[in-house]
Amino acid sequence: MELIYLQTFKEVADRQSFTKAAEELGYAQSSVTTQIQKLEKEYGVKLFERYGKGLRLTKSGEELLKYAVQMLDLFQQSKEKLTKQGGGTLSIGTIDSLAAYFLPPVVHRLRHQYEDLSIRLQPDREDRIVSKVREGEYDMGLMLEHNPSDSSLKWIRIREEPLLLVAHPNHPLHVHPVIKLEHLADVEWIMTEDSCNYRIMLEKVLRARGVPLRIGLELGNPEAIK
Repeated sequence: MELIYLQTFKEVADRQSFTKAAEELGYAQSSVTTQIQKLEKEYGVKLFERYGKGLRLTKSGEELLKYAVQMLDLFQQSKEKLTKQGGGTLSIGTIDSLAAYFLPPVVHRLRHQYEDLSIRLQPDREDRIVSKVREGEYDMGLMLEHNPSDSSLKWIRIREEPLLLVAHPNHPLHVHPVIKLEHLADVEWIMTEDSCNYRIMLEKVLRARGVPLRIGLELGNPEAIK
C-alpha cells in the first residue's frame, strides 16, 4: 500500500470533499477517487458516505484516520531525520530510447553534483509514466509528448527532438533526392510498439495525408530495431 494513498485519504477527510482534496494535492479528481477506492479494496470497508452535499467518514474511516495520522507523522519524522544526513532517492520514469541515449550524461552530472543521491531510472510506457507521476510513484517523468495529456501535472518542454527516417543504403527510397510523404505509401516499416508516442504522431500525419502504413516488424526496444 502506498503512503500517498493515506495522505490523500487524510486530505479528503479533512476537507470532506474529493474535489477540494484534489485541488489541494494538485491531482485530477479521478486520481483521488481511484486512490480512495484502492484503500477501500485493501481494507474491505467503505471509508466515506454521503452526508447532505458533502462527505463524512464512516466508523471504519474514523478508525483508519487515527492510524493514518500516526503513520504519516512517522513518515515525515523519518524524512526529516534522513534529509539531515543527506542522500535520498530520485525516481525517474522514462521511455527506453531516452533512458539509453539521452539520460546517461545527465545522470552522470547529477551523481557528481549530489554524491549521496540515489537515482532510480525506470523505463516504462508513456501512459504508465503519466499515471505513476500523478500518483507519486515516480518523482518525475521524461518522455516524448507533443501535447500534454494530463492538465493536472506540470509539463516542462526541454527541447524539440527530430524524427529521422532510417533505411538501408540500397533501399528504393534512396532514388529520391527529397523523400515526401507520398513516397512512403506501402513501404514496409520496422516500428516501435503501438503505445509509443512518436509512432502515434507519425501514424496521425500519414493518416491525414491518406498514406497507408504497412508494418513488417514491431519491436519494443530501440536497440533491437537498430
